[in-house]
Amino acid sequence: MKRRIRTRTLAATAVLSALVAAAVGYAAIRSADVAREAAPVWTPPAETVPMGESVGVFYEIFVRSFRDSDGDGIGDLNGVTASLDYLADLGVRGIWLMPIQPAASYHGYDVTDYYGIHPDYGTMEDFRRLVAEAHRRGIRVILDLVLNHTSDRHPWFREAAEGSDNPRRDWYVWAEDQGIEPTEPGPWGQKVWHRIGGSSYLGVFWEKMPDLNPDNPEVRAEWIRIGQFWLKLGVDGFRLDAAKHIYENFRSSVGDRLTTEKNAAWWREFRRGLDEVNPNAYLVGEVWDSPAVIGPYLNGAFDSAFNFELANRLVGTARADRASTVVESLSKVLAYYSSQSGGRFVDAPFLTNHDQNRVMSELGGRVGRAKIAASLLLTMPGNPFLYYGEELGMRGTKPDERIREPMPWSEDGRSDGDTRWEPALNRTPGVSVEKQRNDPDSLLNHYRKMIALRNREPLLQNGGIARFPLAGDGVLGYVRFRGDDRLLVVHNLTGLPQRVDLWTGGRPPFRKIAFTSEKGARLSRGRELELPPYATVLMR
Repeated sequence: MKRRIRTRTLAATAVLSALVAAAVGYAAIRSADVAREAAPVWTPPAETVPMGESVGVFYEIFVRSFRDSDGDGIGDLNGVTASLDYLADLGVRGIWLMPIQPAASYHGYDVTDYYGIHPDYGTMEDFRRLVAEAHRRGIRVILDLVLNHTSDRHPWFREAAEGSDNPRRDWYVWAEDQGIEPTEPGPWGQKVWHRIGGSSYLGVFWEKMPDLNPDNPEVRAEWIRIGQFWLKLGVDGFRLDAAKHIYENFRSSVGDRLTTEKNAAWWREFRRGLDEVNPNAYLVGEVWDSPAVIGPYLNGAFDSAFNFELANRLVGTARADRASTVVESLSKVLAYYSSQSGGRFVDAPFLTNHDQNRVMSELGGRVGRAKIAASLLLTMPGNPFLYYGEELGMRGTKPDERIREPMPWSEDGRSDGDTRWEPALNRTPGVSVEKQRNDPDSLLNHYRKMIALRNREPLLQNGGIARFPLAGDGVLGYVRFRGDDRLLVVHNLTGLPQRVDLWTGGRPPFRKIAFTSEKGARLSRGRELELPPYATVLMR
């Protein structure tokens, strides 16, 4: 009997303990609910910075290295055409072709004929076919246009060098004709005056690249004719090389406001000339400088200018595995560009290009870092630009030939389509389309996934951006927003799992995970977000 009574007593005690625990748990839950209701609501800025509409991701192609269609080892236009399905599958909406006109050097930035196609790359008919096939897939085509200088082998310069009485003489800049001493150094301290036939001509980038004279009306009219010629062939716009060096030729002109305004005024004139053929032509300028210098070019001249400052910050953030002030800085820049352009500009973010060490080399060959760099880039406002092979993790550091190596279509580098004009000294096992195409965890498929996300999510294309406060150096959060629509982007910048409290900066209006780049992300208690290594999560 005593044993039975004791058993009943223990059972009653257990029930009482369970009821107490339940009451305590309920109180804790209720307390959390009360705290949740009492917590201040996080809100983004009241207004979106006015900007032009994004048209999608662009892909930069060095034709010589990209794809060979005829077996001579040199990439060509037909090779690009044969790769359009690959590019469409990647999700790009535009391609930028580095110079395709006849030129004296392998890179093409010393043009010898502005109205032709380099014989290594094919014919004008090949080019027309490329444009038509790209357009059929919804892909725009923009060309690199190098107007600041020609090759010293260009017929114009050969005529100009014949003497002061030649009609082409004033198409270039001669110290003697300007009445100045050829002694002042260039913008970065380089020699810019070069001798030929007893005269000194201006060549800011190289003695083999003499600068044209922008103050000659015939030169300005010719530049516009060149642009109109390619637009009439169906080109959708131009990447404008060395845009600030039309007038910025000397150390004394660096950062000079009047020099910047002269440059911008010329490009506005160029824009008006192009408008006669295609008022919707897209112009993106290479102005490798601070936002303060870039701003005036967006006032009636360029639609976009490459955001070099942002590129440095994005790569630096990925390399450091820790959050930065990239969003705060970008927000200020975008507001400034909007004020300069009347809200019409479109930003042009990128990671690296053909003049810089490849991003995978900058990130120490770490695929996780490369994925997070891609995720950062592809969740930024504007028209992102990718450099060919970036989606595979191609490596390369200066000199220039080493960052412009053949595109690795196959693992062995000797299959159909692989170019061989230059040794691929940075080729890495596993870094090829063949190897990565069907690997769901590859960098290539990460790019596909992120570009597809961007293409279907309007806020990633055109929304404003504001930092979202999160505790922890290894996590970066920001909100993309437009009108009343909100999208939270959270990146785990590290190779370790992270757990973050979304309520750090107040009670957010985000309730569910809408996308995750890596498996294993989850939200608990409505506020604790668990992130796998190098994962990107979007929340509604």
